[in-house]
Amino acid sequence: MKKLTALLLIATLCLGLLSVSASADEKMKITMLIDGTVLDQNNGRDAIEARWEELHPEYDLVIIQPDHSAYYDVMQQRMSSGDWPDLVILSSTYYADYAAAGVLWDMTDAWENSKTKNSGRFHGDNVFEGLKIDGRLYGFAPTRGNGCVTYVKKAWLDAVGMEVPTTYDEYIAMCKAFKEKYDTYAISAAGFVGTEAPFVNYLPEFYQDAYPFFVKQEDGTWVDGFCLDNMKAALQRIQDGVAEGIIDKETLTNKTSDARLKFYDDRFGVFTYWAGTWATNLKTNLEANGRDGELIPLKPLAEMPPYYDRVPPVWCITSKCANPQAVFDVFIDTMLDGGDTQMLWEYGAEGTHWSTAAETVLAGTDKEATYEEGQFHMLENLEKAGTLYTKNHIDPMLALADFEEGYYDPKEESVAPEAKAASELFNENSRLATIVPATDVLSELNGDLTQIKSEIIADIALGNISVEEGYQRFIDEGGQEMSDEIVESLNALN
Repeated sequence: MKKLTALLLIATLCLGLLSVSASADEKMKITMLIDGTVLDQNNGRDAIEARWEELHPEYDLVIIQPDHSAYYDVMQQRMSSGDWPDLVILSSTYYADYAAAGVLWDMTDAWENSKTKNSGRFHGDNVFEGLKIDGRLYGFAPTRGNGCVTYVKKAWLDAVGMEVPTTYDEYIAMCKAFKEKYDTYAISAAGFVGTEAPFVNYLPEFYQDAYPFFVKQEDGTWVDGFCLDNMKAALQRIQDGVAEGIIDKETLTNKTSDARLKFYDDRFGVFTYWAGTWATNLKTNLEANGRDGELIPLKPLAEMPPYYDRVPPVWCITSKCANPQAVFDVFIDTMLDGGDTQMLWEYGAEGTHWSTAAETVLAGTDKEATYEEGQFHMLENLEKAGTLYTKNHIDPMLALADFEEGYYDPKEESVAPEAKAASELFNENSRLATIVPATDVLSELNGDLTQIKSEIIADIALGNISVEEGYQRFIDEGGQEMSDEIVESLNALN
């Protein structure tokens, strides 16, 4: 990250302004780098682009959309080369680092004076306060960050004759019963620890109040959560879970797609995954595999704090954009306009992702449905036959602004009951994660420190070393020293 920051600063100095340019007789171009949270080209992105340009005819979107799994590799390559887009989607980690490096345009004043903020329809002030860095805003989030809830297959719970667990002991007893009944692990996940905040969201029952990154205490001072006793207790719970066959050992190497496929194939019965729309996706894919799709979202166990509502990914305008205010006005400030543009970002393009035409969708399947003229409905997924689209970029359950009074919001028709239930449970039982401010020391050391932590967590989880041996290794490999330096740099900001 230190080398990347240096390259970015050099690129800023050496290269001229890019993008948002136009001659008098052509449209102004806006170059944007986006990930898979916007429907891709295989899923009708061209129709989304065409509709956006129809709504904003003076502008031409130039979209760069790498494969979702490779997004941040491609993004770093482009940014370090100096080939910056006007707009980029960033996770919380990159957001803080790039803001500190001067890569992002300060949109504080633009936001304060924006139509969206002052519309009376916006209800995300607490989210935006969490996005501020030293009191300044460098990114826009159209939604809450969302987070993960733990889903239990109801058919499995019924098969072992148990009630929904409310304590950790009950939860472990249920997992052991699943293992015995189905001769398989009860839980699988994409990693024993996450690669970005909030890190612990795929195994929350085991981490409980532990957090492996830097946290601010009630007195305002920063500490490394990895070094606290509650983290040691959490790692012991994870190690015990793997040793007892409750947690899938392949959690170490699973991608999210691997974990989902195992879940659809009935190889495990307890899955912590995203709330809201994903509740429908999980149900739909289970049923497509001939499995029972009914899932029970769990409230946090008695020993757990609320689920983490992650810091949402943000849309940022780069500091080399030739006309950042224009990009803000036409792109950022219309995304939640309460009308046609918001409709596009939430539901996609009419005729491609949704329709009000009289027609039958999913004909010949057990989900076949016939609609009358004027009745809103989502259309069949272009990439996944037999399933319907659920949203575009903005999850209707997470949007930070309502539609204008009188504008038809199809949320009730488009959001499935299971998605609504999971989202409401999460919203009522979640807390907002916080951004750790960037420091030079954090940027320089955290990559190596995170690598050490991840390797130690993996070895403890798999039983290769004890918790005590893991923490001694943390000292021996320089992790404790790096951690102390980062904590000192964070506390120097106070």
